[in-house]
Amino acid sequence: MSTIHISGIKFYAHHGCLEEETAIGGDYIVDISIQTDFRKAAAKDDLSKTVDYVTVCEIVREEMAVRSKLIEHVAARIGDALIRKLPRVEEAEVKVTKLNPPVHAHIDSVSVVITAKRKKIGKKKR
Repeated sequence: MSTIHISGIKFYAHHGCLEEETAIGGDYIVDISIQTDFRKAAAKDDLSKTVDYVTVCEIVREEMAVRSKLIEHVAARIGDALIRKLPRVEEAEVKVTKLNPPVHAHIDSVSVVITAKRKKIGKKKR
């Protein structure tokens, strides 16, 4: 298995539990690590044999546009969408970072990390 990292995808989105957050919005960064087998792509120099990171970024953009209260929910949706829409993805680690969260302390950011895995379908034992 090999890994593709896509780091620092920046968004302005409207996530949060407070009305102000959903009205005003805020800055977010998404990092993705994808487990896939790209040996054939590397050997043949063939994009169709790997996961196209342009498509990954489109999926992330679509999910970031859906308002949510929790970044945990956003991260889970992104992971599920990557597994569902990209058959070459075996596992996706998604990190969603909210910059300057509105809390009663000086915090640069808060992040969540979730891992989505493709379910293995095996034969039933009798």
